[in-house]
Amino acid sequence: MRTGFVAVAGRPNVGKSTLVNALVGEKIAIVSAVPHTTRRRIFGVANGDDWQLVLVDLPGFQRPIDALTQRMQRTVDSSFEDIDLVLLVVDCRARIGAGDRFIARRVFALGKPVVIVLNKIDRLAPAHVVSQMKAAATLGDFHALHPVSAKTRDGVGELRGDLVALLPEGPAHFPREVATDQPLAERIEEIVREKALHLTREEVPHALTVQIDEIEEGRVRALVLVETESQKGILVGKRGATIREIGSRARPEIEALVGRKVYLELVVKVRPRWRRDERTLERLNL
Repeated sequence: MRTGFVAVAGRPNVGKSTLVNALVGEKIAIVSAVPHTTRRRIFGVANGDDWQLVLVDLPGFQRPIDALTQRMQRTVDSSFEDIDLVLLVVDCRARIGAGDRFIARRVFALGKPVVIVLNKIDRLAPAHVVSQMKAAATLGDFHALHPVSAKTRDGVGELRGDLVALLPEGPAHFPREVATDQPLAERIEEIVREKALHLTREEVPHALTVQIDEIEEGRVRALVLVETESQKGILVGKRGATIREIGSRARPEIEALVGRKVYLELVVKVRPRWRRDERTLERLNL
């Protein structure tokens, strides 16, 4: 049995969560165009006949600006302590710059095998991909470099096979039927937050979070927290249109997750400066 932990690292918005979902084979991490969508460490588990790949989806590297982002960066740093190899994800559509090189220095210093993934190759000319591969190859002494599209899953199978070959031998870390370590409440919170991210703009996505208030048979009550009254107004929308649309988009995924019809109640509340309050962050498990 080959089994191990693979840290998925990279700048914000390079497609780390989409890649984790593609490698696992199901959606276990939310995705959006908003930077720093991932706030917690998430384990995604992929299984084969004689292997288990545990992907560690991490928040993007960032300069902390409040208690929330400080915690997110600490999560990134501490997660490197017990991993077997690293996936360094780079956006093929963007110039490889100082941010990529900073993260590369950090992960190559771990002394673990590093596989570089050049993501988002779909809709790019082959010549551009080759040019970006040459640039990515300068980041460090990597084990392999894979151009992939996590969105279309082009190249994902080859990448998975390369990762499995690098895993050490040992017992499985999770039962075969488990795809993620996230409890049900957190998965529902993240589904609601993802739909809210898709429908809001400006400062609202960074200032909102979701907390499950109640889960009963066929009923879920979730609090959608923001920091100001103006953000609440945007999130609720005219005559409640936006928050109803968030619920309409979230409900089918929640029902698929729990395996039954669900009455979903979303309540928007203002929690001033929650991102800077350590006690609130502790309660939210962030």
